[in-house]
Amino acid sequence: MERRLTAILAADVVGYSRLMGADEVGTLAQLKRLRAEVIEPKITESHGRIVGSAGDSLLVEFASAVHAVQCAVEAQEGLAAHNASLPEDKRMTFRMGVNLSDVIAEDDTIYGDGVNIAARLEKLAEPGGVCVARNVYEQVKGKLDYAYTDLGSHHVHNIVEAVRAYQVSRAKPTSVFSTRERLTLPEKPSIAVLPFDNLSGDPEQGYFADGMVEEIITALSRTRWLFVIARNSSFTYKGRAVDIKQVGRELGVRYVLEGSVRKAASRAHLWADRFDGGLEDVFDLQEEVTRSVVGAIAPKLEQAEIERAKRKPTEHLDAYDYYLRGIASLHQLTRESNANALQLFYKAIELDPEFASAYGMAAWCAVMRKANGWMADREQETVETERLALKAVDLGRDDGVALSLGGHALAFVVGDNNSGAAFIDRALALNPNLATAWLFSGWVRVDLGDTETALQHLATAIRMSPVDPLMFDMQNAVAVVHLFAGRFEEASSWAERSLREKPDFLGSLRYAAASYAHAGRTEDAQKVVSRILALDPGQRISNLADVVSAVPAHMALLAEGLRKAGLPE
Repeated sequence: MERRLTAILAADVVGYSRLMGADEVGTLAQLKRLRAEVIEPKITESHGRIVGSAGDSLLVEFASAVHAVQCAVEAQEGLAAHNASLPEDKRMTFRMGVNLSDVIAEDDTIYGDGVNIAARLEKLAEPGGVCVARNVYEQVKGKLDYAYTDLGSHHVHNIVEAVRAYQVSRAKPTSVFSTRERLTLPEKPSIAVLPFDNLSGDPEQGYFADGMVEEIITALSRTRWLFVIARNSSFTYKGRAVDIKQVGRELGVRYVLEGSVRKAASRAHLWADRFDGGLEDVFDLQEEVTRSVVGAIAPKLEQAEIERAKRKPTEHLDAYDYYLRGIASLHQLTRESNANALQLFYKAIELDPEFASAYGMAAWCAVMRKANGWMADREQETVETERLALKAVDLGRDDGVALSLGGHALAFVVGDNNSGAAFIDRALALNPNLATAWLFSGWVRVDLGDTETALQHLATAIRMSPVDPLMFDMQNAVAVVHLFAGRFEEASSWAERSLREKPDFLGSLRYAAASYAHAGRTEDAQKVVSRILALDPGQRISNLADVVSAVPAHMALLAEGLRKAGLPE
């Protein structure tokens, strides 16, 4: 036995079992030809030595990490050139991984964890790609004119420590856009959705990944505040190792979404999440994934844009920046921040009188003021809220955000539940991926007495946007549905979740106190009432009509619960 430090290249054919199942003789002949004409000449040229070969796999050692990586990249290029003239179902594609490690050499082969890690890196590579360990990257960076993408750390089978992996490819040629022609970023937040990688090992499943991306692009395109790159431009990057920053420059966007899909038996899952659905129901599964992806990234994009707007010098703000700052201020949920948000939305409207969503957000300020008992002149503010809401739905006839905000304000503040529900329904028809519209729909259905639909719509909102800044309101709404349906334990549980998110939100505190009282948790109810009065000493049962919707049966149940909890009359 001999120990030595060596660079190890592991290679394997993608979908080999499928190829063999379709044509054993042809597949074996093609594998032998590719090895003899493409792979082995590159190994020899790079001073490598084959130390393992079983079926469709190869294990090669090199004295130099540079030679190993160069061999892998150039061999993949040769294989790609060979495949270019073949139909997709006849192509033989390899994955390759490279590791640098101390190994045991015996009987013309090598052993050790380093060999296993090379094999695991090969599994992390894309079809036709090369993946290297961190120690290899440290050795070759700056010595080869290649591009490297950090894939992060991975816990791989039978290896104790996480493996840091890097994707390697030829350095991309100069962009087709010159410096002078570089695209100007749109005023709106801008995003491109790149084709998802098909990691199933089955090229026939590429349609599933492509369909997923097309659904997501279509869904995002319905969001008026987003600028979304068209499918045809995004798909020019299919099958290419990409530098995300370069893609952003080439397409003129601030955000880029990429992903991967793996099929396992008859199931599929997106890497960021897991979805149980048979591929026989492929369109339902695509819709579920699309809703979840859009629901997850939309709040993140909005928050990123808010933070970007905060960094801008005040004197250079435009309508959209005022709008973003208004949202940030509104989410602070104080009387002062609400007033400040309203002024910012008015400034946005002043600069752009056709800004439908700004009218909608201004109307939503009134929703928050009513829910918290902050209205100074309820009659005057109701009239102004109706004006703002009607302006939002008129200007935003094809804008789901404006329609849902306006509809919610009409229902909750003005008391026009039927019109409010109709506008929210129109918003959902335009953009079924808008989590806030599902939330507002749930609230309106409570007042319309449609308990089951309310719960369904609220569950959709929570599933679509599980880290939403409005999660407290979603949970509070579920608590309210259960409270008015007489399910007091369920109401108490959901109220507690809401208070964990926003402990000082008066709307949640009121419903929590009533739920606890009706559930027989008198001590908990009294503690909540003490908190309510500490936040607003003027809270009384007699002024509930100023802060909740006036459905008589609901009002009576809420008042009874708060009376039991000790809120003054």
